[in-house]
Amino acid sequence: MTTCRSPHDPNCTADLGAQYITAIPYYAEKHQSFYEELLSQGILKPLLSCMEGMAIKEGIHNYVAPRGISSIVKYYLGDSDVFYNRQVTHINLKEGKLEVCSKSGPSEMFDAVILTMPVPQILQLQGDLKSFLNESQKQTLEATRYSSRFALALFYEAGTQINVSWAAKYIVNNPCVRFISIDNKKRCSESPEVGPSLVVHTTVQFGAENEHKDKEDVEALILDQLHRILPGLPKSTSVKCHKWRYSQVIGSVSNSPGEMTLSIHPLLVCGGDSFTHSNFDGCTDSALAVLNVFKCHF
Repeated sequence: MTTCRSPHDPNCTADLGAQYITAIPYYAEKHQSFYEELLSQGILKPLLSCMEGMAIKEGIHNYVAPRGISSIVKYYLGDSDVFYNRQVTHINLKEGKLEVCSKSGPSEMFDAVILTMPVPQILQLQGDLKSFLNESQKQTLEATRYSSRFALALFYEAGTQINVSWAAKYIVNNPCVRFISIDNKKRCSESPEVGPSLVVHTTVQFGAENEHKDKEDVEALILDQLHRILPGLPKSTSVKCHKWRYSQVIGSVSNSPGEMTLSIHPLLVCGGDSFTHSNFDGCTDSALAVLNVFKCHF
């Protein structure tokens, strides 16, 4: 759930990851309190803009985040102390506690740790982590599979017109582009004082074929295909290309109830969409499962 800003205008934003949230009837009921809270706070609102090519199914609700999809994360972290740009490298067991080491900043000691990064990144952690894993858990985690894809954001000057009838469109029969969104139009947050933004998502196949290339080279390929699809597209003020190495889970951790507990004393738990499925409801299910583990041990 990433929202980026134009380097020329911080009010011009684009969602590089999730574009909207879909709630099927089962989860709309199961997670009703979460949806009601986010809607009441203005974090989410119903998706009303034209999404060409999107399948419409009875009973399904679609939502957008008017202030960008990252506003959901910011809302839930609002009362927490958050330290950014600390890449965890080691987890060690010391005197009955967990020592967490990062590339920047001092190591810290914790009574409990939750790991929610993609499973391959969990398995890359150094220190004592592997000693917490039995062979069955290790094999289960190693079997997890992900898709990769690229996202491209284009930012424009205020007053720029992008002359299409839709707010977002699913593209078929293109070797590169799968989805295009006029992001501010999709979120119904258009303003004459703020330039529009456009987002492109590539196909899973294109992501797999190009995941080891430099972003600059991939950016040129995507732009070429985009201009073939929208030949009259105006010139942007800036472009941002992002590679989602672990975009969506296509083979989640099997037989997992939304989490995997690696240690009880001290408590070390893995969670996230790797243990459910890659959408808002999958993340919520995992969060509730991890919470239940904490309730049982604290």
